[in-house]
Amino acid sequence: MDVITTHVNADFDCLGAMVAAKKLYPDAAMVFSGAQEKSMRDFFLKSTSYVLNFTRFKDLDLDQVTRLILVDCQHSSRIGRFAEILHRPGLEIHIYDHHPESSGDIASTGGVIRVSGSSTTILTGILREKWIEVNATEATLMMLGIYEDTGSLTFPSTTVDDYHAAAWLLERGANLNTVADFITQELTVEQVSLLNDLLKSLKTTNLNGVDVSIAHASVDYYIGDIAALAHMMRDMENLQALFLVVGMGSRVYIVARSRVPEVNMSEILHEFGGGGHASAASATVKDLTLIQVLEKLEEILRNRVNPRRVASDIMSSPVKIISADATIEEARELLTRYNVNAMPVMDGERLVGVISRRIVEKSLYHNLGHVPVSDYMHSEFMSAEPSTPISDIQDYIVGRNRRLVPVLADGNLVGVVTRTDILRYLYSGDSLYDLARDATPLRSKEISGLMNKHISPTVLQVLRDLGRVGDRLDLPVYAVGGFVRDLLLNNENYDIDVTVEGDGILFAETFSAEFGCRVKSHEKFGTAVIVFPDGFKVDVASTRLEYYVSPGALPTVERSSLKMDLYRRDFTINTLAIRLNNSEFGLLIDYFGAHRDLQDRLIRVLHNLSFVEDPTRVFRAIRFEQRLDFHIAKHTENLIKNAVKMDFLEKLGGKRLLTELVYILREKEPFKAVERLSALGLLRFIHPELQMTARTRTVLEDARKIISWFDLLFLDRAYERWVVYFLTLCESLTDDMLWGACTRLAVNEHYKEKLFEMRRRGEEVLEIMEMKVARGGRVAKSEIYFWLKDLPVEILLYLMAKTGSDDAKKCISLYFTQLQGVRCLISGEDLKRLGVPAGPLYRELLDVVLKARLNGQVVSRDDELGMVRERLKHL
Repeated sequence: MDVITTHVNADFDCLGAMVAAKKLYPDAAMVFSGAQEKSMRDFFLKSTSYVLNFTRFKDLDLDQVTRLILVDCQHSSRIGRFAEILHRPGLEIHIYDHHPESSGDIASTGGVIRVSGSSTTILTGILREKWIEVNATEATLMMLGIYEDTGSLTFPSTTVDDYHAAAWLLERGANLNTVADFITQELTVEQVSLLNDLLKSLKTTNLNGVDVSIAHASVDYYIGDIAALAHMMRDMENLQALFLVVGMGSRVYIVARSRVPEVNMSEILHEFGGGGHASAASATVKDLTLIQVLEKLEEILRNRVNPRRVASDIMSSPVKIISADATIEEARELLTRYNVNAMPVMDGERLVGVISRRIVEKSLYHNLGHVPVSDYMHSEFMSAEPSTPISDIQDYIVGRNRRLVPVLADGNLVGVVTRTDILRYLYSGDSLYDLARDATPLRSKEISGLMNKHISPTVLQVLRDLGRVGDRLDLPVYAVGGFVRDLLLNNENYDIDVTVEGDGILFAETFSAEFGCRVKSHEKFGTAVIVFPDGFKVDVASTRLEYYVSPGALPTVERSSLKMDLYRRDFTINTLAIRLNNSEFGLLIDYFGAHRDLQDRLIRVLHNLSFVEDPTRVFRAIRFEQRLDFHIAKHTENLIKNAVKMDFLEKLGGKRLLTELVYILREKEPFKAVERLSALGLLRFIHPELQMTARTRTVLEDARKIISWFDLLFLDRAYERWVVYFLTLCESLTDDMLWGACTRLAVNEHYKEKLFEMRRRGEEVLEIMEMKVARGGRVAKSEIYFWLKDLPVEILLYLMAKTGSDDAKKCISLYFTQLQGVRCLISGEDLKRLGVPAGPLYRELLDVVLKARLNGQVVSRDDELGMVRERLKHL
């Protein structure tokens, strides 16, 4: 059985080529391997006159396929389930494609692969040579394919063969009116919105004489035919080389168009698993975030269009090194820790070699983990000076397949140039893409205006003083994190974090000495806290990076640059920084598109392993989502679900899990966050039996109302609202289960025992109270008082939320509003003067008097004394 197919998301060139192939293989079945582009779907809906005899894939028996005819595709990853039969013995594979042969991974046994404007052109040429005629309908469909892929014969990739093919089809009745109707499509509302976002983000940078343009955007749903937007933008802006990078849900789509031979789009997008030809290519990326795709794209472009600069412009410093007597096993641990592929090997102060990850892995394969790295390091290596041209280093790294070149000044190791450094070099200090351009730009004056508006003059002066101290020490100083985020959201936040590119502890100590503050330093983490005389605090840290030894473990911290410091943070919205130094006070630093995500109200991670490295970020994502009224981006939510599925949160320490849960339950409105925890399957990490049932929802909602009511009483009784919500959340758990949940959360043993006992006693009291009011009996105020007086506020509020009895609620409410403050007017001294002997009788008499006062039986001090005297007579 012969089958003609093409790639998924088929376009008009696929359709035209399949129709032409059907003329060569008349007995073959035409089958789409997957979905079609929107323009194609519209065509089939509107043009019933072009009904074609296609076979549905579900009606096809793959086992019966003996010859597979592929058009416009050479990639196994792009033909859906047809890839399952590619290696079947005896299967013939004929490929007709206009992309370069190197662009695919399917070996053909027949067909034609050559560079042309479209695949339809190749097949049309074969039909001409074989004198195979086509009718007007077939000619029109084939012309659609040629016109689409050549831009109506205007793209630079158009060949003479395309013109000959078009002329031949026109002679056979191809209807150009129909072609024009479907090639020139109106943009949908979604496409117009996306185009607007792409135009806002468009940035052009000159690389070695070539203008390279990148535009990017992110949406949480699929928008078809972004290639049309690429053509439109290229023509509107008259661009030489354009890359559109669009995040849609969990995938990132890249469409590239080039007018110049210096930028080969097929080769560049091949690095992303995509394909095409030199002037037009595309790729779909599943395993990287938008930020990571943009960074990788820049690396690739820097390698292919590299301006002339010297080593000192791009070298990495400080350098991570390894001792010559360290073992191969230790080398692997260091390479993994720092996420590098090579390290200089030092014998004391002397550079003696370079060890690479490839050598380490091969050595380990041969069970050589115990030998020193000096045995297998590269002892012959290139070393550069700060003035060495990058081109020389590039020739060495690429030509000799090396990962690293040490940079020496006066014999001292001052830096290294890695393959990544070369790829990431930023021409004239400018990046190829600028995520901050996605948002409405904010200038220093605007930031300063926000600071003047939302920050008190005293705190603003502190920020300026911090900048001035940084100037004197020649240290860049930045306000970072939640303070900056909330400033842009017009939310008050005086929890100020400052990051210093340099020695943060030295900076804090210098500032404190000048302004009469105290300083608490943490040498291990390079952090300090400046404490002002009035108690106001500023947290100071050196810019640093973090790495995780294992999922869920606490991070290890080391010095780094501001960009790396911000990149280690949890979400894009927390990566903003404001420069505090005097000359640039108020300058907003936005490497990762945080401002745009603030405008779009999105919670988005920076990289795909974020929740693997630190699972607590799952809880923080939910907390920020509910507190800020944002929503978690679709891809980020998928990463959360994957972390849950892989049980990474099981590895999370109980104290860290408790901390994040407490933060959530301390929020003003934690109910929605708890709902989100439930929906994402996170409650089971607190206890396997914990679920969000209808009963739990009711009790939590009652707890919210009761806490609001209690706070309005202004009773000056301190309590922890998170405890109330925690007890309410765990209301359905048995005593043993609650004990297990507290153990999982590493709750302090003393507090756990107290909480456990108080809940048990409270529920016993509630049961007695509910039974009494249910029988319709009168409940004395003294009974309410003595039932409840020894229970903490948290337990009492929990009982109010738990009970379904309004009368029981009223009893507890009466205790809070009237009874809890009632006291006897007489004291033990009065009893002593009456001759009462010291001992338990004191407490007994005072309780009798208090009971009478609660029930209105005594009013004055004399009444109380009289009652005691009467009581003593009977004793």
